[in-house]
Amino acid sequence: MKRRKFIAASSIIGVTAVSPSVKAATLAKTEKEIYEWRTYELKMGASPRLESYLQNALIPCLNRLGVSKVGIFKELSKDEPAKIHVLLVFSSPDSYFKVLAQMKTASEYLKASESYHQTTPDKAIFDRLASSLMLAFDGMPTLTVPANTSRIFELRTYEGFNEDAVRRKIKMFNEAEIDIFNHTKLHIVFFGEVLVGARLPCLTYMLTFKDMEERNANWAQFSADPDWKKISQAPEYANSVSRIQRVFLEPLAFSQI
Repeated sequence: MKRRKFIAASSIIGVTAVSPSVKAATLAKTEKEIYEWRTYELKMGASPRLESYLQNALIPCLNRLGVSKVGIFKELSKDEPAKIHVLLVFSSPDSYFKVLAQMKTASEYLKASESYHQTTPDKAIFDRLASSLMLAFDGMPTLTVPANTSRIFELRTYEGFNEDAVRRKIKMFNEAEIDIFNHTKLHIVFFGEVLVGARLPCLTYMLTFKDMEERNANWAQFSADPDWKKISQAPEYANSVSRIQRVFLEPLAFSQI
């Protein structure tokens, strides 16, 4: 009887000892960041006012609420209307909704953003604000913050013919293409499956380089890579991208990415 009790107890202890690691592995697989990408189309001359809001109200509030990585970018092109892009990084879907709810009653933030929230026509800062919500890829569940040196960014959006096409392209990135990016020095910032946005179905990712010369050289290296040539011909990934949009960006001085 004692031996039976010992074996039973040992079994329970064994399960208890293993469970945390099994649970951790399961969580590690599912804990993926949520990204919100905002694009402000600015009124003429309104950039300084928006930048003041972002630097002195939005970023400090988000940092206080645990969002430590906020990217602020402008486009390298001089197209009109001028645009400012904002990247918000949340640790989980729960964090995303929790932070947005907390901002509504954050007194310090509300005080600091009074000027931004003035609604009379002569005080308007932007004509429109577009937003997309993304879920990080399995192959890159968290964003990589580049070194705080002179840098540019390339934001690429791949539209698909349908949802299955985008699913297959995401699979291609997760199973092979992210590794090829890494060894050909296409420096990845993030990969995101767009859940809500204007170009669905699609995915978006961001790369960073020290300048356009490095960017062009590294893309050429990627295009010549034998692993890329092989996987790009795989039938399972055929016809997965219908259109590619790219935007070149540079960070504002107070950007945290």
